[in-house]
Amino acid sequence: MTRSGQGHHWRIRAFGLLFVVAFGLVAVRAYLLQVRGQEEWLRRAERQHQRVIPLTPQRGTIYDRNGEELALSIEVDSIYVNPAQVKKTASVVRELAPMVGLKKRTLKAKLSSRRGFVWLKRQVSPAESMRVKSLGVPGVHFIKEHKRYYPNGSLGAQVLGFTGLDPHGLEGLELRYDSVVLGEGGFLVTERDNLGRGIGAGEGLVSGARRGGSLHLTLDKNIQYIVEKELAAGVRAVRAKSGSAVVLDPRTGEVLAMASQPDFNPNAFSKYGPGNYRNRAIADAYEPGSTLKTFLLAAALDKKVVRPDQVIYCEKGVYRVGGKTIHDHHPYGRLSVAEILKYSSNIGAAKIGQAMDRERFYQALRDFGFGSVTGIELPGESPGLLRPPEEWFDVDLAAISFGQGLMVTPLQLATALASIANGGTLMRPYLVERVVDGYGQVVESHGPEVVRRVISEETAAIVTRMLEGAVEKGGTGTLAAVPGFKVAGKTGTAQKVDPVTGGYSRDRYLASFAGFVPAEDPRLVILVMIDEPQGKSYGGLVSAPVFSRIASQALAQMKVAPRRPINGPRLAPLPVLVKDTAPVMPVARVANGADGAPLMPSFIGMSMRQVLQTMERTGLNVRLRGSGRVVEQSPRPGQKVSYGSETWVRLTQSFSRRL
Repeated sequence: MTRSGQGHHWRIRAFGLLFVVAFGLVAVRAYLLQVRGQEEWLRRAERQHQRVIPLTPQRGTIYDRNGEELALSIEVDSIYVNPAQVKKTASVVRELAPMVGLKKRTLKAKLSSRRGFVWLKRQVSPAESMRVKSLGVPGVHFIKEHKRYYPNGSLGAQVLGFTGLDPHGLEGLELRYDSVVLGEGGFLVTERDNLGRGIGAGEGLVSGARRGGSLHLTLDKNIQYIVEKELAAGVRAVRAKSGSAVVLDPRTGEVLAMASQPDFNPNAFSKYGPGNYRNRAIADAYEPGSTLKTFLLAAALDKKVVRPDQVIYCEKGVYRVGGKTIHDHHPYGRLSVAEILKYSSNIGAAKIGQAMDRERFYQALRDFGFGSVTGIELPGESPGLLRPPEEWFDVDLAAISFGQGLMVTPLQLATALASIANGGTLMRPYLVERVVDGYGQVVESHGPEVVRRVISEETAAIVTRMLEGAVEKGGTGTLAAVPGFKVAGKTGTAQKVDPVTGGYSRDRYLASFAGFVPAEDPRLVILVMIDEPQGKSYGGLVSAPVFSRIASQALAQMKVAPRRPINGPRLAPLPVLVKDTAPVMPVARVANGADGAPLMPSFIGMSMRQVLQTMERTGLNVRLRGSGRVVEQSPRPGQKVSYGSETWVRLTQSFSRRL
């Protein structure tokens, strides 16, 4: 072979080898792109051709102790638009703007956007959605989102709190358990071209959503309703500034109800101010007044500082301590320890406090839980104020003995009283019984928790008998009596500090009553505090009747049978200082059969308020199930109501009359 032929053959081989290497490189690169890197390049392509819009998460449900829904997430329409698909913009703006509540220039700007996706309005009402759909505007689309809804309106508002549009919790349990209840919102995915304009029909795909966890509370919706209704009536009757009430089960520490006035509707929270959102039962610390004498005597008796039958001279109503004069509302002479509590003698309490000395009295108050938070599962709890004993002068010791010079929250005082009601054990109050995640697994649970033993069972029994005397004839709390039951309790009337002078005001008071019932087997501890009542300022006149009305109805709701014959009216009258102009709700009439047994009235179609008003008027013990309007009842209208039989009504939000 010639040299030229050999060179030509070598060049052919070289070019062939080069092609083989190039092909191999292309094959390797194709493998890396199409096999090994497939997912990454698909993601890049999707990012170029898809737009991802985050949607609001579906929050979990909040239930009361009986499984009734207090807060839930409902599906509502949100409206978005692809401006490139909208034709006849001027006419669309004219028709659409009033339907979605937007100014015409705002809507025109949205429709002039070069983007392929623009929110028009989120979480609209069903009526708004129907009106917009009826127009049939091309380019206007709808997507389902979740909106927080409180089916009972203002019921438990300060406890539940509320959420924003995002929808993160902003107050109450919604804030405290936000990370658990929130869930994952998912995404709306829409297609777009290389210029970012929407393509296709514009309807997107929703993916990635996960429901949040749920809360099961110790609250009883029916008792909560009773407490809120009676507290509001009590505050209104004396034209008070505000009020709060707490109901506990002393055996377990469960919070059955917690209410504050003024309240608000969390479905429209933006219409109210911070004062309405405030949960005063845990956030407002106040001087407890004479209700603190209960814990002074309990500590003094438990430490053998005084005896139950010991007599103390009360100085005929005037007593000098540390350069200050202490007065009683009546010039008492010699009173027993029980009478000091019954008649609420400040001088008698001051002398017992002096016998206790600073250190022991301070430690006793700390043992009862004053000066520290209870640990309730709510944000914003105040620890109150209890100064260390080395800062107490003689007059401070005397003043603290009858409830001045320290500050407590309503929940603190109710919890401390529960320790006397249950035989001397301080229980941690709790509101959340269990937390269940989005998969149905219990991730957190609470139950009765003993904090410490505060006093002996014997001392608790002695103090209970003394508290019974405070509600009986001659005591300061006679209006707290509950027909058919023994009540143990104590009134409190505290002067408020004048922010201008720094001294105690002469016309601004806090009126309170704290008690438990039935005294011999306590099922309820109830505290009622009313801030700045007008006309009447004493706790025995202002707060005690509210306690009585709450206790009477709550015991009936719990099916606790009366221990004693019922004589006279079932509910204590509220003080009448202003005319109540609220409309009178119709109530059912109760007839009696031939043997005198009551016949079941017709509750069909009634609201919860009307049912409860009928219960108040007739004394029937009716169990409420659900919320809304009554659709079913047992016994049927006109049938005999047998003693001890179960009587109930079922309510539902969507009412259609049926028998």
